[in-house]
Amino acid sequence: MTRITDVKTFFFHGQKATEKRGRNWIFVKVYTDDGFEGVGECFNTGVFGDIAITEVVKGYRQWLLGKDPTMIVYHWQAIYRSSRFPFGLVEMAALSGIEIALWDILGKKCGVPVYKLLGGSCRDKIRAYVSLFVYGETDTPENLAKTAGEVVKLGYTGVKFNPNPPDYWKKTADQIEREAFERVKAVRDAVGDDIFIMLDYAATEYSPANAIKMAKALEPLNPFFLEEPVLWENIDAMAEVKANTKIPIATGERLITIHGFRELIQKRAVDIIQPDPILTGGILETIKIATMADAYYVLVAPHNPFSPIATAVCVNVDACTPNFLIQEYKPDDKPPRSEVVIEPVKFDRGWLQLPTKPGIGIELNEEAFSKYPYKPFERATVIREDGSIGTY
Repeated sequence: MTRITDVKTFFFHGQKATEKRGRNWIFVKVYTDDGFEGVGECFNTGVFGDIAITEVVKGYRQWLLGKDPTMIVYHWQAIYRSSRFPFGLVEMAALSGIEIALWDILGKKCGVPVYKLLGGSCRDKIRAYVSLFVYGETDTPENLAKTAGEVVKLGYTGVKFNPNPPDYWKKTADQIEREAFERVKAVRDAVGDDIFIMLDYAATEYSPANAIKMAKALEPLNPFFLEEPVLWENIDAMAEVKANTKIPIATGERLITIHGFRELIQKRAVDIIQPDPILTGGILETIKIATMADAYYVLVAPHNPFSPIATAVCVNVDACTPNFLIQEYKPDDKPPRSEVVIEPVKFDRGWLQLPTKPGIGIELNEEAFSKYPYKPFERATVIREDGSIGTY
């Protein structure tokens, strides 16, 4: 019987020098005594969370050593249930990365992609969208429109951006609404009526009333969805927004496990859920969440601003999820993203191709790690004009 011999974590500083945020990626590798190596990725939040996640992985390693790597559900339950107290982001990120690595091992041992172990694919390719800030400037309506036009020429059928002006925390709700309309209209005029426009409000609004006003103002521009119109802690507030706009509401990137999504779905507070497999519990937990959503005719658009490993994980989930809608994607054709893996998931004019190699379908290129060492990363603190703390 195959046994786990080691579990290791690796940091990789995955942002281009021109990008403002300096996010690190946390990779997990699980090793076995018969030569199989499973690859996973852990969600990361910033300097303190990054370090804490790697330490938690070391703790989980003690349970896994000497165990059968194919007993994925058993190990997940052993780690999750033995805590006794609720897991938070750090614990779930560590568990998600390990769970993904175990699925990678199982797929390699069976000689098939992970999605085939989960029932096989129900689609031939995966529709992808990109956030505009990845490709160019988004500070003004004019720059947004220019960047959106360039992205559409690459074959994307969907683009996403924050409708808020860059300095939204200095403005009133009415000012934000007016400028948001100008920003979204500029993009709509640039790309036409057939391109999906997704708006990531990023929960920067405390007030459901203001979020509803914003949504109603933007309805004539036909957004594909409005993401996180209010903070995620109050599901009734999210439901209130959804009940008062024609724009489909999307949320879920900050939620963990099926329990985090249950009430959101049951209360009909969302049209599109956005679970992140490297946070919410891994591959199987994301499938469970999607299945629960399917019973309520809620669609799935996984969250994914991370590395090519996370993209491969999402594509395996998307392939076998009947109620999948569209996949968030960052292009992998330039360094450092192109260097972290040996061969990323193939992308062709707006569509991600299904992996054909066993496991999640891609491998880490560890030789590149030394070129992009860990760098401390702290998220910005938003301080409003009156000195109070805002959301970001």
